[in-house]
Amino acid sequence: MAASVLVPTTTLWLEVLCAAVKRSDPMGVAPGRPPIAVLIPAYNEAATITETLQSIMRQLTGADRILVVADNCSDDTAEIASAAGAEVITRTVPALRGKGYALDLGVRHLRERPPPIIVIIDSDCQVSPGSIDQLARRCAAAARPVQALYLMRAPQGAGLKMRIAEFAWIVKNRVRPLGLSALNLPCQLMGTGMAFPWECIGSANLATGHLVEDLKLGVELARTGRPPLFCEQALVTSYYPASEEGIHGQRRRWEHGHLGMIAKEAPLLLLKALRSLDIGLLAMSLDLAVPPLSLLSLLVTVTWLAAAVFAALTGLTFPLEIAILAIVLLVLSVMISWVRYGRGTLSLRDLASAPVYALWKLPLYVSFIVSRQLEWVRSKRD
Repeated sequence: MAASVLVPTTTLWLEVLCAAVKRSDPMGVAPGRPPIAVLIPAYNEAATITETLQSIMRQLTGADRILVVADNCSDDTAEIASAAGAEVITRTVPALRGKGYALDLGVRHLRERPPPIIVIIDSDCQVSPGSIDQLARRCAAAARPVQALYLMRAPQGAGLKMRIAEFAWIVKNRVRPLGLSALNLPCQLMGTGMAFPWECIGSANLATGHLVEDLKLGVELARTGRPPLFCEQALVTSYYPASEEGIHGQRRRWEHGHLGMIAKEAPLLLLKALRSLDIGLLAMSLDLAVPPLSLLSLLVTVTWLAAAVFAALTGLTFPLEIAILAIVLLVLSVMISWVRYGRGTLSLRDLASAPVYALWKLPLYVSFIVSRQLEWVRSKRD
């Protein structure tokens, strides 16, 4: 058991260490940008779709397209998007819910006049200036999927739990992929801010209700020799829901989906990596197997307690030594991440409260065992 927590903590520590010393981006960019299509799946986003479209449209050229898929909407999302200048198609299939179905319809619609590159942006996100150009150029240069830096922000005046969640998101979506990028290794897809060559996305299996369709798609593309690359220079941001119901629903879907991917996909990806001696697949499999930071903290703590009891009963200290090493690597990873990337989000005193936050999430992880979420459910908006 002690060895099982050493693998993810070592992976996390190596990623954080490489991110801390990273100086330059190893990826080149194409000298010119090909035409692109921006695909936006939207479900009842009348309150946010205009702002999202505005942040994107000012970055497009006359040769680009922007397509909104209004998916099972009961509000004015389609009308608002059309009035803002987007091309809009609608989908009304209440029995099949999930972003994957909307993406599938959008890609099939674009197949009539396929663009060289598709960029996928969620309908509640803001795209920083220059990000579309960075994604398109890097995607064209690499002929592989490219993932932007995607950050979730806590709303103004948010409490400590949400600010800790924002820091954990920084570790997951910025620090870890940045460390992989420093080694010229692939990263996971994050759901928004993703650019794909047409030959990658045009034939991908998108029509699913998978809880984390982004992780699944990235793994499938990696298996076919097109693992995603990370582009920190492109920034996409969104905000956590302010309501407890929205936060709980969002976390339950994300984390149950992630844990399901760890259980089902990580071992298969690792096996394929070892058989093919593919270092990129190996890195993706090990990264995928790192659980959410709060769960990893709980697992390391439980392992340490169990190893201490085992040592007291048997006199064998090797498992305890491994557990202590895992704790040291985890603490170092968190502290390095905080010093380099998290001080603007949390104070050191706030960071010391993180173990309480991990305990607060324990019911979420227990529910994965006793009542695991299997169907895609949209997070409640404010």
